[in-house]
Amino acid sequence: MQTQPVALVTGAAQRIGRAIALDLASNGWRVAVHYRRSAAAAEQTVAAVREAGGEAMAFAADLSVQAECEALVPAVVQRMGRIDAVVNNASHFEYDDVASFSMAAMERAWRANTAPAILLARALHASVGAQVLAAPGGRVVVNLLDQKLWNLNPDYLSYTLSKAALQAANTLLAQALAPQVRVCGVAPGVTLLSGEMSAGEFNAAHQMTPLRRSSTPQDVARAVRFLLESPAITGTTLLVDGGQHLQAQTRDVMFLARDPKDT
Repeated sequence: MQTQPVALVTGAAQRIGRAIALDLASNGWRVAVHYRRSAAAAEQTVAAVREAGGEAMAFAADLSVQAECEALVPAVVQRMGRIDAVVNNASHFEYDDVASFSMAAMERAWRANTAPAILLARALHASVGAQVLAAPGGRVVVNLLDQKLWNLNPDYLSYTLSKAALQAANTLLAQALAPQVRVCGVAPGVTLLSGEMSAGEFNAAHQMTPLRRSSTPQDVARAVRFLLESPAITGTTLLVDGGQHLQAQTRDVMFLARDPKDT
């Protein structure tokens, strides 16, 4: 029987998800690398894990399709023998505001950022009865949130609402799935270049924190691993943002980086 724990990381083909997968693999975890369309990048992540002496497999699924989402955890168990953790990292990041908001935009954000995390947590909980062993911290879900939820502004409205719903789901799932499954969150700050932000704007935004630095992918990965391996923690979120949430910001940091006087 395979005793080394397995973590499913969604959106693990690139960016923060890839950093999480590599960090876990270098610390004793086998990794299920989920991707939607980035098959080549997912295989590169798998190859990087294997080159470092770890074990990883790639899994394709469109998490906005309920049947594909619900089939993902059973597929990991079938191919890797077990599953101990789900890291919900995959997300949809699209700009809108009150003026441009639409039901279609909200649905896209909800189907990518909120509903899959609930379905995957439920699937992990359902798999418990068929498995004997668990990782050192027990079975656990870690949801990637956003420091923006602790410092609200109306930019990226649908994205923010979907992450706020996921934040509430963190508490509800922690209550509903205990004691078999813990549910935690990690809320990064400005971590990687994204959206319409330029490299110069990213560098400026990354320093707009009390610590004069925001999070790196490695910072986020370490926080995820800490929660996976901490059996007394559930229903709470680590903010990994250099203290960005402590500073009132009336607009998204991208706009503040363009013009600090922008309100």
